[in-house]
Amino acid sequence: MIANDQQLQTTLERIAWFQNQVAHLRNTETNPVNYRASVSGFLAEIDRMQLEVREYLSFLPTERIKAA
Repeated sequence: MIANDQQLQTTLERIAWFQNQVAHLRNTETNPVNYRASVSGFLAEIDRMQLEVREYLSFLPTERIKAA
């Protein structure tokens, strides 16, 4: 779970890194079965991290302090 803006930035950077890996594989892998097998973990991790970002951004900073 993302707890502050520094963790948010780190997560966004990780998402970008995973997206770049998927884009690279998309341009280099020629076998569709191998491609899907290679990127499935990356895509699942991107989805998981994007949900964390969405959860973090859905509250104002003052609301997060009250909840903690």
